[in-house]
Amino acid sequence: MTELDVETVESIDEAAVPTGVDAPEYVLYGGKGGVGKTTMAAATALASARDGTATLVVSTDPAHSLSDTFETDVPAEPTRIRGDVPLFGSEIDPDAELEAQAGVFGQGGENPLGGLGAMLGEDGEGPMSSLLGGAMPGADEAAAMQKLLEFLDDDRFDRVVVDTAPTGHTLRLLELPEIMDTMVGRIATLRQRFQGMMDGVKGVFGGDDDGAEEGVDDLDVLRERIERLRATLRDPGKTDFRVVMVPEEMSVFESKRLLAQLSEFDIPVGTVVVNKVMEDLADVTPAVDSDQFVTPNLDACEFCQQRWEVQQSALREAQDVFRGHDIKRVPLFAEEVRGEAMLRVVAACLE
Repeated sequence: MTELDVETVESIDEAAVPTGVDAPEYVLYGGKGGVGKTTMAAATALASARDGTATLVVSTDPAHSLSDTFETDVPAEPTRIRGDVPLFGSEIDPDAELEAQAGVFGQGGENPLGGLGAMLGEDGEGPMSSLLGGAMPGADEAAAMQKLLEFLDDDRFDRVVVDTAPTGHTLRLLELPEIMDTMVGRIATLRQRFQGMMDGVKGVFGGDDDGAEEGVDDLDVLRERIERLRATLRDPGKTDFRVVMVPEEMSVFESKRLLAQLSEFDIPVGTVVVNKVMEDLADVTPAVDSDQFVTPNLDACEFCQQRWEVQQSALREAQDVFRGHDIKRVPLFAEEVRGEAMLRVVAACLE
């Protein structure tokens, strides 16, 4: 086997990094797991902050990798991660947020309906425990979204770039308002049905049932905030939802499905990013000196030729995905995209 002498890119000319980005105040990267959403979000945020735009890059994916990408610790709370430009980062911890908001989501022994679950004989393990006790379905995702909503309203940031969870998680978050409508409706029906019994045994179980009312109110507030987020996502003047894919059949299939589902929510997609394309960096962007990078040898390497054919087939299949969108290509690099030098290269490809 022939060994390739691959030198790590230590630095990139600052002129190669875009100064600012042409994007609205919210940029979200979505797609199948492992396609490079974190890389794109980090590169976009770095370029955004270079013109003095206070930019927060935030990850809602439980499998965080922002810290690895920037090669610095990115905590849960927004923290400045660059001294020379106003770049901030946050990795939301859904479990920690769920615990912090236990009263809203029914975690940690709290019941969002006060004593109603106990009155129905539930001890947290019965068939209705998912509704009347314990954590409600999607609670961890809702807790993470609650935190994200706070960031979107934060006056400290002029732009927020979001590395979303894999496709299924993102879409379930968008469905939460309808889920909550159903939950609140069922709760109201149950409360009415058992109101007489509750009045009769109120003294035995410790007084009034204000906790139940409070729990329903909390769900209503959360539902309204997520509705506001969804309205923001539907406004192309405020949000650019960017789909990231790789030139492989399964990624194309997932991207088609994501676009269709986003369309059902009336969420426009402005950009499609094709990552890990086997082509010369010089064919993608002239801003970076491509001589520093090893590129696939499509003339002499049989493996490269076969992989290129696979990618070409996938790209042909992806024509429906590309239609009507701004297409950005990012080459397949021989080294892992980590650290600011490589993020600058990616940012130049996304310009």
